[in-house]
Amino acid sequence: MLETAVRFLEEQARLGRTPSYTEVNSALARRGGHRSFDFDQDGERAAMGELLGQVTQQKYDEVGAMLSAIVIYLNENDPGLGFYRLASALGLLRPGPSKDQRLDFWARQVALVHNHYRAQP
Repeated sequence: MLETAVRFLEEQARLGRTPSYTEVNSALARRGGHRSFDFDQDGERAAMGELLGQVTQQKYDEVGAMLSAIVIYLNENDPGLGFYRLASALGLLRPGPSKDQRLDFWARQVALVHNHYRAQP
């Protein structure tokens, strides 16, 4: 599941896209044959967050940014609180940032991810 998620997000990053959690979920099922997460269940949402955290940890040294930054809520322009908690846990964002600080950090991460993957052949 992790490798399917990484490949999908890398493809989306090369295209300069910010896919939704729903799109990631669909790609996992369609491409990897994995069972879809049920986002109506707290534990399933947490499991998706854990998977995206693993994606970030696996690719951070190579990318120099959080690959999961490009994943946003459907019809919104935000990655969610789990993203910011992980950023704080990794020492990339100070704990308790303001909304503006969070959004600035997130925008920088998205730009870094997109730039990294656009530069690759």
